[in-house]
Amino acid sequence: MENCFHLSVRVVCVGGDGSVAELCHALVLRAQLDANSPEKPVRAVLPLGIIPAGSTDVVSCSVHGVRDPVTAALHIVLGHLQQVDMCSFSSNGQLVCYGFSAMFGFGGRSLARAEKKRWMSSSRRREYALVKTLARLGPEDCQLSYLSAKTSSSSLFGHRDQSKDQEQEPESEVEESWMTNQGLYLSISIMSIPCLSPHAPQGLAPNTSLDNGSASLIAVGNASRSEFIKHLKRYSSSSGQFSFPFVETHSVSAVKIRPCSLIGWSEEESDEEEYSRSTPIIQSEGASFPWNIDGELVEIANEVFIRVHPRLITLYGEEVDEAESTVSCSCI
Repeated sequence: MENCFHLSVRVVCVGGDGSVAELCHALVLRAQLDANSPEKPVRAVLPLGIIPAGSTDVVSCSVHGVRDPVTAALHIVLGHLQQVDMCSFSSNGQLVCYGFSAMFGFGGRSLARAEKKRWMSSSRRREYALVKTLARLGPEDCQLSYLSAKTSSSSLFGHRDQSKDQEQEPESEVEESWMTNQGLYLSISIMSIPCLSPHAPQGLAPNTSLDNGSASLIAVGNASRSEFIKHLKRYSSSSGQFSFPFVETHSVSAVKIRPCSLIGWSEEESDEEEYSRSTPIIQSEGASFPWNIDGELVEIANEVFIRVHPRLITLYGEEVDEAESTVSCSCI
């Protein structure tokens, strides 16, 4: 069971990434309400401690380096504070949630399949969903737009000047230059933290940090199943996961993803049906597209707008370079 408790002026959460993201979302909304700022996010006042108790715990690993409750508790007791960037996810002008990471395409579809097998154990459910989604691998036809992060105020591999503790919001979008591409993508990920885990010791987004004011955009274009599997396998090794011609990465401050077909997905598919590498997956009319936002399934039918908000939440922990690797996946 996941639970939260309050200790003087700190909040501690025992749970996985979903519980952590929900609590961070609530803390930011509370700060907005207290500041009477309904439109603009306000930095949460209370720091949050995370005791890992989930299946992957990427947020906890990113601020502790390990999935160890004792290490996490020591950071809380010793008062090690780390300001962390968050993203807002909106659709049709309405806020969906605040969070740290999102996956569209392969990551969203595999999570949607896993959620339909809740009766399985956690590990078996993940492996089943991964294998089934790989077997039915197909691209998403969508329009991808992004704003490049301003490297003058942040560093991809380091911390910003602590004396310049201020928001660096991309308020004037009119003056910014949006880069737009339309095509077929197997996977699109947006991550404002490195997303370290035992499955990915260097992180799903190793080219960003906890508080550099930017997010990593990882767009995997259409490719063969074997090439895509090679890309996935390299996350568990030292490097090279982005060394493919169909993978592009960008440091961004905002992203827009618009499905071009506006036709969603359905699990009610024929197992014998084969999909072409060049044909996007299009299933049922009126359904939504599955998103994996901090390990939670969110179904959204329309364009999603993601914006990075620097240092929006304070977590107990410290910046780490790499997580301990103790888990291997035998399914690919």
